[in-house]
Amino acid sequence: MSSTETNQNLPPVTDILFKQKGAKGLSFEKLGELLGRDEVAVAAIFYGQAQASPDDIKKLAEVLELNEVVVANDLGGFPDRGRTLDMPPREPLIYRLYEIIQNYGLAYKAVLNEKFGDGIMSAIAFSTKVEKETDDKGVEWAVITLRGYHILDSKDVDILEGPEH
Repeated sequence: MSSTETNQNLPPVTDILFKQKGAKGLSFEKLGELLGRDEVAVAAIFYGQAQASPDDIKKLAEVLELNEVVVANDLGGFPDRGRTLDMPPREPLIYRLYEIIQNYGLAYKAVLNEKFGDGIMSAIAFSTKVEKETDDKGVEWAVITLRGYHILDSKDVDILEGPEH
């Protein structure tokens, strides 16, 4: 999904970002290199699901040859996360990710509780990446890493600073 025509909950600038990205033949990986950000973080900015810093906005506008004010108007504020998808999701790949949580969510919770104690994994102090792995038979596998700070008690950590060590 790369069009606001298919999802009215996306920022209006999303269409323009994708058009310019395509016209310039850029991947999210390349944009990430140019912005100094991870490719998934850049894609999340395109969809309005991550906050773009002033530097991100400036670099995106420059690389994609867009008006910085237009980009800043849509991406410069706080993201309205979680509104872009119907639940359950209908897009097949996104549904499979949803299905993974349906099938393994309680198991993840149990194992995390055993390893860390009762708590939650942050989606704010969080990073993720997507990698491609090829096995001995030449079969390609998608590897998605989710890395979130484990919070035992919200009083114990300043989420913006991370854990104190």
